[in-house]
Amino acid sequence: MRASAAAVEGAHNWRGYLPDAWADRVEAPLWVEKFQEYQLDAQRWVGYDADEQPCYTAHHYALPAQDASAGAAVAYSEMLAAWRLRDERWLVFRLIGAGGATLPRGFYVFSPEMPR
Repeated sequence: MRASAAAVEGAHNWRGYLPDAWADRVEAPLWVEKFQEYQLDAQRWVGYDADEQPCYTAHHYALPAQDASAGAAVAYSEMLAAWRLRDERWLVFRLIGAGGATLPRGFYVFSPEMPR
């Protein structure tokens, strides 16, 4: 599914985890494609610039717990958002959750390549 970046802003905010200090250092996507996994709770978005090169990517997925009696409905979850910087590096935010016993942990890193 292909939509303009403005059209998907309401459903999926590509700037959601982008720190304000880095906002002027990234390429804004002109359009975003959404991919949906139907057998799992998983979505992926890829945003493209004027040269049709990826400049934004995000994904979310959650793996159900095998043993529902343990109290956690989700065994593992991950949310990732990444933006291509003007110097071609990628600023990556990752939020990882492991079951219901601990709070999700988020962190930022730089990557020379777009995360997959």
